[in-house]
Amino acid sequence: MKIKSLNGPAMGIVQNLLDQPRYYGLKITNLDDGSTLIDAGKKGRGGYEAGRLIGEICMGGMGKVGLGVLSFSGIELPATFVYTDLPLEACILSQLAGWSIKVGKFRAMGSGPARALAKTEKLFEEFAFEDEHDEAAIVLETSRTPTADVSDYISGKCGVKPSDLYMVMTPTSSLSGAVQICARIVETGMHKMHSMELDLSQAVAGFGSCPIPPLSKDDLVMMGRTNDAMLYGGTTQYAFKNAESIAPRVAEIPSDSSSDYGRPFGELFEAAGFDFYKLDPGLFSPAIVRINDIASGRILSSGNLNSEVLAKSFGLS
Repeated sequence: MKIKSLNGPAMGIVQNLLDQPRYYGLKITNLDDGSTLIDAGKKGRGGYEAGRLIGEICMGGMGKVGLGVLSFSGIELPATFVYTDLPLEACILSQLAGWSIKVGKFRAMGSGPARALAKTEKLFEEFAFEDEHDEAAIVLETSRTPTADVSDYISGKCGVKPSDLYMVMTPTSSLSGAVQICARIVETGMHKMHSMELDLSQAVAGFGSCPIPPLSKDDLVMMGRTNDAMLYGGTTQYAFKNAESIAPRVAEIPSDSSSDYGRPFGELFEAAGFDFYKLDPGLFSPAIVRINDIASGRILSSGNLNSEVLAKSFGLS
């Protein structure tokens, strides 16, 4: 399937947010350069539905996010259920938080379809994709409100007018932020497989579920809990046209393949001096990964759920 744009479909969802800001708990601001800021967790309260739709914006409109319940050791938790029939485009080319944005003192990781216009990351040299849309949608994981100098920088990189840039702001400690992070469960596995240099062009579908942790007003606590939700409670299944080359390496994909596995992320991060680069990058993957090899009809599975670590991280024990 030839996809002409990720920003175009995402903008349909953005427009839904703009049309009903009170319902979704959003604060809409037009910045000095004409760009639009959608605050979904700082001045705007956000919520489950806002977070669900922001998750779909992150996927460039190429995936769906649903909400439900998962049970861990008898404790029921709200959860995201995510699926896409275009996992490479939705997850790697759009949803991946791969754009490190630095403007003055402003710092944020950018995700969403605007990445496919800016192409600031090396992976866009690997995957040929041209977005033909003249508007850009980006999701910023930050508690610092972006100003016009930030939007000028982003729109410039994307090659669109500032008035055609739409920024969605989701602090990690907000409900919207927690939901949209947990909606990255399929992308997390795709990213791990990409880092292993597996052939993602063979992936034709992805499905995943992830618990949504209890909220804390502390961004650092929520960063730990949302990571733990995926590392210890996330389950994914991918359909590959042919997974023959993946079969011998399936056990390397889930989080329990990492030497850092087994402790809450907050503890690991503190022990590493709050330096991400001191953590094993192989840790960042779903707890369970299943690969449906369509060519053989087999299911290849590896990983385990870890209710004990989840309970400790979520303050349930």
